[in-house]
Amino acid sequence: MKLNSEKFVLVTGADGFIGSHLVEMLVLRGYKVKALSQYNSFNNWGWLEDINCQDKIEVITGDIRDPNFCKYITKNIDIIFHLAALIAIPYSYIAPDSYVDTNIKGTLNICQAAKENGNIRVIHTSTSEVYGTAKYVPIDEKHPLQAQSPYSASKIAADAMAMSFYNSFELPVTIARPFNTYGPRQSARAVIPTIITQISNGVKDIKLGDLSPTRDFNYVEDTCKGFIAIAEEDATIGETINIGSNYEISIEDTLKIIKDLMQSDVKFITDEQRIRPEKSEVFRLWCDNTKLEKLTGHRPQFDIKQGLQKTIEWITKPENLKVYKSEIYNV
Repeated sequence: MKLNSEKFVLVTGADGFIGSHLVEMLVLRGYKVKALSQYNSFNNWGWLEDINCQDKIEVITGDIRDPNFCKYITKNIDIIFHLAALIAIPYSYIAPDSYVDTNIKGTLNICQAAKENGNIRVIHTSTSEVYGTAKYVPIDEKHPLQAQSPYSASKIAADAMAMSFYNSFELPVTIARPFNTYGPRQSARAVIPTIITQISNGVKDIKLGDLSPTRDFNYVEDTCKGFIAIAEEDATIGETINIGSNYEISIEDTLKIIKDLMQSDVKFITDEQRIRPEKSEVFRLWCDNTKLEKLTGHRPQFDIKQGLQKTIEWITKPENLKVYKSEIYNV
């Protein structure tokens, strides 16, 4: 199935980091986009406030935890990109119930609404965190799932719920499993914006957690193109598909690249509150993206230095830098 300008798409979590970029990309390709932002009394649309195509989309506010609302917003929709979720791992330690409500029940509500409104195509967003520390690398979709945090556990359950609708009701679901996406608009709770914002604000001693874990960082444009490639290909229905760069790098080496690109001489110091419990830390992630390329032809375009340079250029603009509270630990 090829997406085209006659297709109506719903993006949940459109007000977030990846969601806002996906909305922009879909609009550029001519699609009719309904963008869901979480309801709040200020009528703030999150990162949708930052995009330049507001006049080309329909923004709605609400909450995926409400099944009646989900049924309402999915009427006359052809494809749902379901990105809405609670994602911060540290917050899941202290508020795990919230993750059950939003990530598991919210996914149930979206899938049930899709089923009742005509078996709508659903691209459900997973996370590489469900794999836990790699038992082998690169990590393919057959790798065991390990719930090393309440967040991870909630996403494992959400993935299972989404796939159960494919198995039970033939709902055309694909589980898109992005690895560590980074780029403009990423939350300060993530390591890359944490480093860039602290350096930009003149901090000489950067507060960080454990520097030894490795990650597969994927630039946000590549992640969004992966989502769209999955939605365009019928062969992906009923499948779980990794989206990543197939490149492993440690947090420490990532910091060194950022230091070089920003011509900084900062030092890194350990902040104990940023260190995960030992059994909860995911020490190694490296994506095998073979399946995505085989099914869709998609390949990432940005290497780590190119992506970091674009991220630095965006974050260091004064109007963007002021959004980040770099002096406090954002869970």
